Amino acid sequence: MPASCWRYDKLRCSRLSSENWGYTLKLTLFGGKGGVGKTTCASSAGLYFARKDLKTLIICTDPAHSLADSLEQTVGDGVKQVKGVNNLSALEVNSEKALDSFKLQYEDEIKNIMETSTHLDKEDIESMFQLQIPGMDELMGFKTIIDLIEEANYEKYIVDTAPTGHALRLLNSPYLIDDWIKVMAKMRWKYRFMVQSFAGKYKPDKSDDFLMSLKKTVKRIETILKDGTQCEFIPVMIPEPMAIQETERLLKSLNDSGIAVKSLVVNNVMESEGCEFCRARKKAQQKYMAEVRTKFGHLKIIPVPLQDNPVMGIEVLDRIKNYLFD
Repeated sequence: MPASCWRYDKLRCSRLSSENWGYTLKLTLFGGKGGVGKTTCASSAGLYFARKDLKTLIICTDPAHSLADSLEQTVGDGVKQVKGVNNLSALEVNSEKALDSFKLQYEDEIKNIMETSTHLDKEDIESMFQLQIPGMDELMGFKTIIDLIEEANYEKYIVDTAPTGHALRLLNSPYLIDDWIKVMAKMRWKYRFMVQSFAGKYKPDKSDDFLMSLKKTVKRIETILKDGTQCEFIPVMIPEPMAIQETERLLKSLNDSGIAVKSLVVNNVMESEGCEFCRARKKAQQKYMAEVRTKFGHLKIIPVPLQDNPVMGIEVLDRIKNYLFD
């Protein structure tokens, strides 16, 4: 389709298919550059499924939470029912709080590994324990999501991720932690070898159980992320050069990680020609929309028109969901 033919009626011809997308997937993540409308899309998708009588949970993993602003009501780090909407709940994940809880729960096991496998004294071990483990806070945030899915209290889990860089760290956290587990397991193996050499046998303890449990958590996350029948990542972008470039990088990273991407939302597409600015903006966007169709034509492209007012509140999100879905 020529760029010059881009009109409002064309904006509405491609949307997410509720038959092919919504009802078969359990976990859907929206992500992309900051300020492109990820939270709007996640909130609207959650609202859509709730209106279809599916119990839905919207989860925000962005440290700078905006889900509450989008819904125009308090959310917080505990699951809350969205006021005025049946079947819809929301949660803003606090990764630091989840990590603190994890450390409190497994402090003895981690310190025991260090005590039995290194020559560090207790003061050094305490200092080591306080250090941040790369990817651990993101992993704990993701563990919160997986735990909620396994509790099976909802039929749909919609995730509003942080801007691209943080979202990729979230998605790569299992691999970072897996490397950390391998180092800890190697240290533990050396200790086991020494015990067997002197005592003749080795009895696994809580530290061994801890490493095995953490390994299983990583595996659970990897499994659901790479299962295209359960999980899909939907990039959100706007028709501007920097957003196109960042979306390219995001798609490459997702592809390298084996995470399914079938659809792409292009937000803030200018439809009005009512003033000189509108016409100029629309003309500029036609060039970028043509580039989007060229570079991402293998995906289902869903345009969402630029709105004349801030997209906040259930009534406005109800309107946006109609642009996203059949």
